[in-house]
Amino acid sequence: MVEEEPDYWLALKLVPRLAISKKLALVDRYGLQELFTASSWQAGADLTMPQIKAFQHPDWNRVKQITAASSLCQSNIIHYNSPQYPELLKQLPDPPLVLFVQGNSALLKKTQLAIVGSRFATAAGRDEATAMAQALGQQGLVITSGLAIGIDGAAHRGALLEKSGTVAVVATGLDKVYPARHRQLAQNILTNQGCIISEFEPGIPPKAGHFPRRNRLISGLSVGVLVVEAAMKSGSLITARCALEQNREVFAMPGTIHNPQSKGCHWLIKQGAKLVEECADIIEELDLSITSGLSKEKKEKKEKTAQQDLFLDPLLASVDFEITPVDMVVSRCKLPTDVVLTRLTMLELRGLVSAVPGGYLRLNRG
Repeated sequence: MVEEEPDYWLALKLVPRLAISKKLALVDRYGLQELFTASSWQAGADLTMPQIKAFQHPDWNRVKQITAASSLCQSNIIHYNSPQYPELLKQLPDPPLVLFVQGNSALLKKTQLAIVGSRFATAAGRDEATAMAQALGQQGLVITSGLAIGIDGAAHRGALLEKSGTVAVVATGLDKVYPARHRQLAQNILTNQGCIISEFEPGIPPKAGHFPRRNRLISGLSVGVLVVEAAMKSGSLITARCALEQNREVFAMPGTIHNPQSKGCHWLIKQGAKLVEECADIIEELDLSITSGLSKEKKEKKEKTAQQDLFLDPLLASVDFEITPVDMVVSRCKLPTDVVLTRLTMLELRGLVSAVPGGYLRLNRG
């Protein structure tokens, strides 16, 4: 039975138009294998003829095809009853019956924090997502996101700078990478002991309806969700809503009022989401122990030095957290243009500002 169990879970997955919650209720009541080997139970179940046929005559050829396709794209199948199945997902009203997993599946049992946000993120937003993911990774958290462009990709890249790992939840079969431009990122995740998972079998292309289903898994796997830049109508707010429904913590990073990609975060904060300015805000809210290698004295010294860099440099003080033209910086700090350009380059190399079309952005590196 142990060897056959994945096949039966796949056969159950293939039963058409039957809610996952009802499928699990049938398993609890009658037993998984009995659903396909006995028929006496069907009289008391409210099933359609196609559903009854799927139980009486499972499509074992299709099950074998899915298993072979999964093996071909180097993914494992983790079913609902497997020891590797994430316990947090079992709290969902509609947990996936099977997960297709590439890479380090052990990450699924570790503490995860989701970072999500706009596909149309600003340069500053991407930098903040990368820095936050790296900082949370230093605390031992696994960073989970959706492999999308913008904030998602930046979060995965930040997590890769540490060794705590990152999990990418995708809305396609694992034989595909969407978006295609993230093929190298996906490979880097797997090469660096990360993990890519999907509830969709190999061969399934990206479809609009798949992304909300993926979003519920991103939040479902995690103890909390951090939103970094999100428009009012966005998938990131869907993920935040899923997190609330799943009794997960929701965090949001504020931005300038002039950035439309910050409006979703500001709305979440108004609704009670935890405002996040630094990694410690999340760690304290989740009551997680700090695992950073820095001693308290070194950490305080580092923070003091960073604050001096940020607040005592008159040229840096002339650059806003929104796009600031060079001529405005020159006007504010009263220095020659050539000196301003040279010092802006030095500040950019130190990660304190970022050159963007139209001028410079000040980055929060405190």
